[in-house]
Amino acid sequence: MTDQRPQYGELATPEEQRRAAGLPPLDEVVVVSPMPATAGPAAPGPSASAPAARPHPVDRFVTIGLLAYGLVNIIITGLSYLDLPTVMNETMKILGIEGEFTNFAQGRTWGVIAAIALAVGWSITAALSIRRLRRRRITWWVPIVGALATMIVVIICISVPMMNDPAFVAYMSTVAP
Repeated sequence: MTDQRPQYGELATPEEQRRAAGLPPLDEVVVVSPMPATAGPAAPGPSASAPAARPHPVDRFVTIGLLAYGLVNIIITGLSYLDLPTVMNETMKILGIEGEFTNFAQGRTWGVIAAIALAVGWSITAALSIRRLRRRRITWWVPIVGALATMIVVIICISVPMMNDPAFVAYMSTVAP
């Protein structure tokens, strides 16, 4: 026998150690399993019965295709809007409006704003689409809604210089009753 005293916990049982530490006995401890990564903290019901989100390969393909088409479209259209007076002249010829677009200052300014709005609209749409794709949600509609919302803003930007052009205003006064 040694005359050294035992160190803390050498002779105590695990239950005595837990009691000394102020912890509940082992038989009262409830073991909680971690939540799966796909279920969020606000998911209703027990996580064991919640079905996992299924991937949608067709939705992913359509969404990526729409985003790619939109990217090509905004590059081509955005570059043409940087020279909006030329685009407005061509539009007036197609519509049969006599005269030329002469509102160059506003045309250049609002053309740049429209090009920036296209780029920002596509970027927001792409970010929201990617976020939904990662969460495995149906996403094909996001690029369509994003394109519509962006085009409303762009049409407003292009309408400002057009409505202030003397040739267009003269045409509208002859067409309107």
